[in-house]
Amino acid sequence: MKFTVLTLFPEFLEAFFANGIMARALNRKVISADSINIRDFACDRHNSVDDRPYGGGSGMVMMPGPLEKAIDSARQISDSPRVVCLSPQGSPFTQARACELAASRQDLILICGRYEGIDERVYTRQVDEEICVGDFDDRRRDCCHGSD
Repeated sequence: MKFTVLTLFPEFLEAFFANGIMARALNRKVISADSINIRDFACDRHNSVDDRPYGGGSGMVMMPGPLEKAIDSARQISDSPRVVCLSPQGSPFTQARACELAASRQDLILICGRYEGIDERVYTRQVDEEICVGDFDDRRRDCCHGSD
């Protein structure tokens, strides 16, 4: 099973892949993992990857151009991968879901979002599933575990 992580901060993943359970799995060749820097696919001299939301709204979202190019690049190094966006709006990542994904043996492209999210056009054209990996912000408390 191959994991390809699309992120703006690939250097953060170096420690994650080099230690603990992930390092043991990689060393034993149970899994393989790569990271792709989304900024490498930006088209301007500032390597911009964010913009105002298409159709209005507050905050900034990841632009579709660089992100879709990064997804296309990741698809070229995997066999029919599942594209998963890690998002507070996604379904909770449970042990049961982890077992389902592992049992499928399907390669995963994991999109690490930033800003207020990613452009909605990317969801409709490229993303197979959204998964919420935990409660990181009290304002979004109900996303994964129900409201208190």
